[in-house]
Amino acid sequence: MAEKEKSTIVLFSGDLDKAIAAFIIANGAAAYDHEVTIFFTFWGLNTLRKDQQVPVKKGFFEKMFGMMMPRGPEKLGLSKMNFAGMGPKMIKHVMKKQNALSLPQLIELAREQGVKLVACTMTMDLLGLQKEELLDGIEYAGVAAYLGDAADAKVNLFI
Repeated sequence: MAEKEKSTIVLFSGDLDKAIAAFIIANGAAAYDHEVTIFFTFWGLNTLRKDQQVPVKKGFFEKMFGMMMPRGPEKLGLSKMNFAGMGPKMIKHVMKKQNALSLPQLIELAREQGVKLVACTMTMDLLGLQKEELLDGIEYAGVAAYLGDAADAKVNLFI
């Protein structure tokens, strides 16, 4: 039996449009029976944050980062034309009108298709994010684990 094709995506951006694109590509690759890994680092980790605040013990700088960063996929802004939050509302409206899946739905579909969602532990430490603040059922690893997946993949994207 042939080994599955592999694809990886590094989601560095915390922009709604870029996260949507990453998940559309990941879901498409998974639908073509690829083994897919999305490695979330820096601002991309905000895509994995839970919507509600989770009580965890943090230092001053970790609290500040937590307050400044968007909490979850529903709170991400656009990379262009954000317009103080109007841009994301407009794009979500257009997507709904076109029967396109929302980012939370794309995330759920990826999970159903077995896409591996990996949070970068080094960045979590830098930004003061704790496992309890991120979605349940994801994986945690460093860059070496991502490089192991990427070395075997034919498609490696940085978004």
